[in-house]
Amino acid sequence: MNIKVLGTGCPSCIKLEKHVKMAIQELELNAEVEKVTDMKDILSYGVMGTPALVIDGKVVSTGKVLSIKELKKML
Repeated sequence: MNIKVLGTGCPSCIKLEKHVKMAIQELELNAEVEKVTDMKDILSYGVMGTPALVIDGKVVSTGKVLSIKELKKML
């Protein structure tokens, strides 16, 4: 599983990345988490608001920090 957290480094983006890593750990998943900070790369996903979450190439959330519980349901 490939997971990308899209964001420029704002506190919300950092929090989402932390929540993603915690959810993966709790679910004991084998997943790669990548932080994408380059605006050109972020826009290539059609995302206009950050933080955003991409799972296996599909944008699943934009503009909000998902809770660990919400992330566990998605994963």
